[in-house]
Amino acid sequence: MQRTSLAKAIALTGAAGMMLIGVQAQAQDTFEWKLVTSWPKNFPGVGQGPERLAKLVEEMSDGRLKIEVFGAGQLVPGFEVFDAVSEGTAQIGHSASYYWKGKAPAAQFFAAVPFGMNAQEMNAWLHYGGGLELWNELYDDFGVDVLAAGASGVQMGGWYNKEINSVADLDGLKMRMPGLGGEVMNRMGVAIVNMPGGEIFTSLQSGAIDATEWIGPYNDLAFGLHQAAEYYYYPGWHEPTVMFEAIINEDAYAELPADLQAILRTAVRDVNQDVLDEYTARNNDALETLINEHDVQLRKLPDDVLAQAQEYSAEVVQELADSSDIAGRIYDSYRDFQNKVVNYHAISEQAYYNARNPGGGTDFGEDGE
Repeated sequence: MQRTSLAKAIALTGAAGMMLIGVQAQAQDTFEWKLVTSWPKNFPGVGQGPERLAKLVEEMSDGRLKIEVFGAGQLVPGFEVFDAVSEGTAQIGHSASYYWKGKAPAAQFFAAVPFGMNAQEMNAWLHYGGGLELWNELYDDFGVDVLAAGASGVQMGGWYNKEINSVADLDGLKMRMPGLGGEVMNRMGVAIVNMPGGEIFTSLQSGAIDATEWIGPYNDLAFGLHQAAEYYYYPGWHEPTVMFEAIINEDAYAELPADLQAILRTAVRDVNQDVLDEYTARNNDALETLINEHDVQLRKLPDDVLAQAQEYSAEVVQELADSSDIAGRIYDSYRDFQNKVVNYHAISEQAYYNARNPGGGTDFGEDGE
């Protein structure tokens, strides 16, 4: 603070003068944060979200809060983001909560629930149905706060190095699939392997895994997965969306003045929508490229695979709900909200889709093949 400003402040009397000194001093405070992610640096879509967040925060705060973004492996490995933020190595992280199922199994509810809510419905539950409060309660013991920070939309069913014509064709396959969907596939005879995105291509190409899911055409094309597997399946029953998270160290957040806290929350909310917008805009063009330029074989998952996946999904989700008091409360909230929103969407979103596209076909073929 300049001496002239200080002199003016001292000249003021009582609490008002002291308040002015505090406000002026606070206005000069600057903060430098580290943001660690589970994604390759600058990766399209999910990797661009943290970059946009850092840019928005710096612009909105006039440089008072600067955030340096580190991709997976640059500061910490992709699967150590949660620990890094919890321990204060970084002040903020961007990831997906099902990666922390070993620490907080119920965190999987906030990433993706097989045959569960889509991105629009998840955002509604988190922001207007009590979901975000439960998510923060779950993370209380780890010293972090959490905000929704992006969504993928409905994902693809995965890449396979052979055709899947029935449930029997899954038996013995090694597949990368995280979260609850991975547990369902395991019960269908698939050996599940968990790995960060940056390791998927080499593992699929080398034969260390036989199949993988990642996100969708936009990201899968960027990873070059079409060079390692020929068959591309839909729908992504296992991940009707993935909600990405911004996890924030509680102590670091508490050190920010109220206006910077508000700026950070507002910027995260912007990124939450922007990531989904980008996927919606890019996926179809990327899928056309995969099919028309790279001869990818698009296939719909067989009905018996989807039926068995739905049966096992109900079991897996219920078992998680029964595993602890907080898991049960999260599931009750999730299920009740889904029942309500699906009831309305049956006469709104779903009815409109059916009316808009009564034949059910696409430009990729009547059955998407």
